[in-house]
Amino acid sequence: MNPTAPDFHDFADRIRQWGRELGFQHVAITDTELTEHATHLQTWLADDYHGEMKWMAQHGAMRWQPDQLLPGTQRVISARMDYLPPDDEPEAILADANKAYISRYALGRDYHKLMRKRLAQLAERINSEIGTHNFRALVDSAPVLERGLAQKAGLGWIGKNTMLINSKAGSWFFLGEIYTDLPLPIDAPQITEHCGSCSACIDICPTQAIVGPNRVDARRCISYLTIELSGSIPEEFRKPMGNRIYGCDDCQLVCPWNKFAKLSAEPDFQSRHSLSDIGLIELFGWSEEEFLEKTAGSAIRRIGYERWLRNIAVALGNAPSTSATIAALQARTCDASELVQEHVAWALAQHIRKAQ
Repeated sequence: MNPTAPDFHDFADRIRQWGRELGFQHVAITDTELTEHATHLQTWLADDYHGEMKWMAQHGAMRWQPDQLLPGTQRVISARMDYLPPDDEPEAILADANKAYISRYALGRDYHKLMRKRLAQLAERINSEIGTHNFRALVDSAPVLERGLAQKAGLGWIGKNTMLINSKAGSWFFLGEIYTDLPLPIDAPQITEHCGSCSACIDICPTQAIVGPNRVDARRCISYLTIELSGSIPEEFRKPMGNRIYGCDDCQLVCPWNKFAKLSAEPDFQSRHSLSDIGLIELFGWSEEEFLEKTAGSAIRRIGYERWLRNIAVALGNAPSTSATIAALQARTCDASELVQEHVAWALAQHIRKAQ
C-alpha cells in the first residue's frame, strides 16, 4: 500500500479482517457525532441514577466528544468479543439458593486487559501497514460512550435494559474501541431497534431497576449494589438479591435475542476456580489471602474482600436455614469489618424469622 495515497475503503476491510484474526467477532467503524447519546446521558445524570458512580458526571464533554479525549480523532473503530462460557447453566445456579451466582462476564480473566491488548495489537498492525497514526485503544479505561459508538457503528441497538443487542449474537459480549485520526469510511449505523412490545427484561428485574424502556436506575441495580456501592446495601434490596453475589444477568438471561448468542472460544473467559458452580458457604470461608489469590487477574478483585463478604452474607441470609449456613454466618459475627458484621447480623435475623 502507498502510505501517501491509501485506498481507505480497502484498508477498512483489512482492518475488519485483522480484527477477526485477533478474536473479535465484529469490527466496524463510525464517526464521532454523539449528540443524541449525550442528551440521554445528561438526562440520566440529572435524575441521579448514577448513584455513587461520580465519574460518570466528570470529564465534561470528553465522554461524547472523542476528539477532546484524543485530539484529532476522526473515527472510532468499535469491536465486540463474545464471552459466554460453554458448559454453563446460569439458570440452574440461580435456582439453587445454596450456590453463588456470579455474573457470567466475571467468571474468567479480567476482560479489560485482554481486549485492550488485542485492540492495541490491531492498532499497531494498522501502523505497520499505513505508517504512524494517532490512536488510543480503550476498554472501560476512559470516559467513552461505548454503546452509543457501537450502535452508530452498526454493532446492534440499545435495548430496553440498556444493553447493546445484536440480532445475530444477542448481548453476551464485551465492547472496546480504537480512537484514530485516519479518515476511514464509516459503516451504516443500527437505526432500528427490535425490542418491540417485549418487556421481559423490565418484568424480570429483581429490584425493578429498569424504571422504563432504556432507563436503568443504577441505585436499584444488583450489579451496582454488589460491585459499585461501597457501603451498606439498602435493606429493601437484600432479599431480592437472592444468591447474586457479583453482578446480575437476569435481564440478559430472559432476553429472547440471546437465543442467538454464541459461546466463547476464548480460553481466558472460561470459569476459573469453579466459580460458575460453587457453594456460598465455601466462598464465605475464604480468607483474605485466598480471595486475593483466587481472584488474581479477575474483575472480581476490584470490589475487595470486605464487599465480597458483605455480598455473600446477604446471599446466605437468603439461603435455606441449615445448620451449616447458620454456623458459617455465626463464625463471622465478630468480623473485623463493621460492614460485614452488619450484613451478617441481618442474615442471621432472616433465619431466626424463618424458625419462628
